[in-house]
Amino acid sequence: MTIKNVSDHNENLFGSIWMVVGMAIFAIEDAFVKAAAVTLPVGQILIMFGLGGAFIFACVIKLNDDPLFVREVVSRSMLVRVFFEVVGRLFYVLAIALIPLSAATVILQATPLVVVAGAALIFGEKVGWRRWTAIILGLIGIVIIIQPGTDSFSMLSILAVVGMIGFAGRDLASRAAPASLSTWILGLYGFLSIILAGVLVSVWQATLYVQPNFEMSLYILGAVLAGVCAYSCLMKAMRTGEVSAVTPFRYTRLLFGIALGIALFGEQLSHSMMVGSALIVISGLFILWRGKHAKKYEIDINGQRISDQ
Repeated sequence: MTIKNVSDHNENLFGSIWMVVGMAIFAIEDAFVKAAAVTLPVGQILIMFGLGGAFIFACVIKLNDDPLFVREVVSRSMLVRVFFEVVGRLFYVLAIALIPLSAATVILQATPLVVVAGAALIFGEKVGWRRWTAIILGLIGIVIIIQPGTDSFSMLSILAVVGMIGFAGRDLASRAAPASLSTWILGLYGFLSIILAGVLVSVWQATLYVQPNFEMSLYILGAVLAGVCAYSCLMKAMRTGEVSAVTPFRYTRLLFGIALGIALFGEQLSHSMMVGSALIVISGLFILWRGKHAKKYEIDINGQRISDQ
């Protein structure tokens, strides 16, 4: 094994570790939010969470001597990103508050499938029949989990689906965002979007401010710190290892979310959730693998490169 291969292997190893740690902390963030939602209104949680995260990211940006505002943050792609961030955060936090944490976490794992489908439909990226099949199977997994048309179906589970679609839209918009915007700027305006989501739901529900006690304040503080740390770990992972090597470890969030749901909130896994989870994860991993190895199946015909992706 050459020195370069050893170096790449080590970078991918450490990148994968950062990704796993980040996903574990994201699951902890969700648990803090769910615990706080027992007492505090969802809109207030979003506002407090957004303010805390935005403050931390603003401090990091200033420590780097970067401006907090640049013209690119009001570009069309960034405005679209803010819209989907609001939708994703709002509905996902509502889902965490109202349905089992494990169910919300599992549905969230379908985000990469929707991102790939959106990239094909919006950006014209080539996606062959194999990956389309995987996308469809993953979406079937969601249907199996929420079980529409049965006695087990709850309209509340749609909240997680809408939240997942919002996050997928945010990720797609991030790909179109100006490259000059740093990840810290994206983080700052992501948390500012959460404040907007909180204001909107508070106005819609006409909820009054609730003075949080010491315990609830700790939950919100824990969620803020966990959210910022998890985001930092995610960025570290993406910058340390190859994207194709570290991205599959995003699915460890599912394991951590389910474990916390069972341990902290007494949730139980149904057969439908296990089957649906398996379909989502297998489909997602296949899409990642297929995307990584697609170029190996390219053939040169009359000077044109054709690839069945």
